[in-house]
Amino acid sequence: MQVTMLIKEYHILLPMSLEEYQVAQLYMIQVGTNGSGSGVEILANRPYSDGPGGSGQYTHKIYHVGSHIPSWFRALLPKAALQVEEESWKAYPYTRTRCSMKFSIEIETYYRPDSGKQSNVFNLTAAEKRQRIMDTIDIVRDPISPNEYKVEEDPKLYRSAKTGRGPLGDDWLEGAMASGPLMCAYKLCKVEFRYWGMQSKIEQFIHDVMLRAHRQAWCWQDEWTELTMEDIRQLEEETARMLAQKMAKGACRGSPFPGAGATESPFHGCLPEGPSFLGGGLLRECLSS
Repeated sequence: MQVTMLIKEYHILLPMSLEEYQVAQLYMIQVGTNGSGSGVEILANRPYSDGPGGSGQYTHKIYHVGSHIPSWFRALLPKAALQVEEESWKAYPYTRTRCSMKFSIEIETYYRPDSGKQSNVFNLTAAEKRQRIMDTIDIVRDPISPNEYKVEEDPKLYRSAKTGRGPLGDDWLEGAMASGPLMCAYKLCKVEFRYWGMQSKIEQFIHDVMLRAHRQAWCWQDEWTELTMEDIRQLEEETARMLAQKMAKGACRGSPFPGAGATESPFHGCLPEGPSFLGGGLLRECLSS
């Protein structure tokens, strides 16, 4: 069996602070996990003091993908592959997520208060840099599929009632660089393929999920802007209880891919639900890593 490795680095810029983004991505992960039809088992959710990034939060989840993944993707996989195991270490502003099925995805993320110009934030070797593909995502200017477009999630149209921010024009980056706030999510995505013909489709899939997740993070800010980290932890506990009850009743059948495809988690985790690949899930990692 031929194995192919893809190394792709995403730079995703947003006109918000690191502190705001942390709340946004954690909130959106919970919104995504709570979505109808979610098939998520939370096996572990606990703090750690000596692990990736130092001290942080460790989660271990299983996603039951079911029939909600894109048809081209489902056709490549046996039924046994329609379950994804995700481990995530969140030590903000560093996160790491590992997902495994019949291919594997590992996403590392650094969040930095800059304009995305760091050329080797992950300290890649010379060989890795030669293999790396760069992808800068612009939440305003990058095209989005007509099937995924929503007026209420268009940064060119959205204005926050609570913060007064928006709408964003094509020149939003220049304004943010001049007066702030501005941050960049640097996401290093390593994908190992064991099926021929998956790479280009997976690349586009990940890009689209990343774009959609971060458009949502911006346009849903009235829902998260006043939340505290204590509020977020309470949401996490409520979500864990809800999912445990649904799984016990056999109510979870598959993971909600809107249309054919937002978590992470992003990219928290591995499979996009609502926003999460954030990151964040394929990608809850989208948001979180």
